Amino acid sequence: MSIVGIGIDVVPVARFAEALARTPSLADRLFTAGERVSASGEARSAESLAARFAAKEALAKALGAGGGMLWTDAEVLVDDVGRPSLLVRGTVAARADSLGVAHWHVSLSHDGGIAAATVIAES
Repeated sequence: MSIVGIGIDVVPVARFAEALARTPSLADRLFTAGERVSASGEARSAESLAARFAAKEALAKALGAGGGMLWTDAEVLVDDVGRPSLLVRGTVAARADSLGVAHWHVSLSHDGGIAAATVIAES
């Protein structure tokens, strides 16, 4: 296996929360239904959503994307122990396939008003 691309992104949580409040439909354009709510069915916090958005931005950077991919074609999942992963489909899967991506590594964090994510695409 070899690294196809690496992406990192940071998002100021307060600014992101303001954008979501100002444009209520934005969450639907950026996130799948599963991303907008936790496993318990509660709405995710601004910090959690900002980290997921950072992951999507980092994913796009790892793929060297110049556009044309839908935000909801990449979904950030979290397993029972809190480990994040990516599920890609549609436009994002097509771009990843064209580059030979077979595996993803993703890390999310939020602290001090900043959300951050790193994505590594591997063949």
